[in-house]
Amino acid sequence: MGPARERVYVALGSNLGDRSAHLQYARQALAALPGTALIASSAVEETAPLAGMDQPPYLNQMVLLETTLTPRAMLEAGQAIEQRAGRVRTARWGPRTLDIDIVRFGERHLAELDLIIPHPELPHRDFWLRELAELQPYDR
Repeated sequence: MGPARERVYVALGSNLGDRSAHLQYARQALAALPGTALIASSAVEETAPLAGMDQPPYLNQMVLLETTLTPRAMLEAGQAIEQRAGRVRTARWGPRTLDIDIVRFGERHLAELDLIIPHPELPHRDFWLRELAELQPYDR
């Protein structure tokens, strides 16, 4: 018997370049990770930038994955996908071609320096709450 499979909610966002194409790339790249399957995707919605920053609006989407990866491996894979999509880390909440955030990872609770699960911003992002609710029927 292999490693346990866990359900993971991952938020995708983009506000630079071809935003739709960046989200599509993220969905495909996440689904192609070892031991990982894409279960469902929420609708894509456009949102204003966080913290009132002067930048283009975002396209956002939540995906539900099933994976045997660890949270750390999923974080590193997400950051690698962001880099391949041209992500350059500058200001917090700054513009980006692609943002991938682990929102929930099974029933886990982690509090590491660079990885907190559930994501600490979850209660403050209405669009994430809507997207999670949309995906709930697909989570067994």
